[in-house]
Amino acid sequence: MRDIDIIASDFELLGDWDQRYQYLIELGELMEPMPESEKVDDNRVKPCMSMVWVRVFRDSRNPDRIAYHGDCDTAIIKGVVALLVNLFSGKSPREVVEMDVDELFDRIRLGDHLSPNRHVGVYAIVDLMKTQAAELLSLTEVA
Repeated sequence: MRDIDIIASDFELLGDWDQRYQYLIELGELMEPMPESEKVDDNRVKPCMSMVWVRVFRDSRNPDRIAYHGDCDTAIIKGVVALLVNLFSGKSPREVVEMDVDELFDRIRLGDHLSPNRHVGVYAIVDLMKTQAAELLSLTEVA
């Protein structure tokens, strides 16, 4: 089963959007804390209204795979960051770049429950995470 299928089925178990919001908040609370030293301008998602940071790094146990740290100052968006960190971590940079996140967002109906500004911010988070993965991918292909 693909990761998107697993995440979508987790959300399907939850009834209404109040339960889904609570689940996102819990995901954010469970996310590994992002080191303060990584909360720099290059890792900040600037189009986001919230203060959001994401940073990619190579998995020390498997250098062909990547992982992410992330953080946010608002509970719901921190939950979305945690969802994306969980989705993208453990993948190759190419898998992250090629992943169709729209499929996930459509299946969990996230866009239906975000304000237009938050919608833009969520896609800005995805864009930065994919850009960071693409930069690692280009470094790998040059080497």
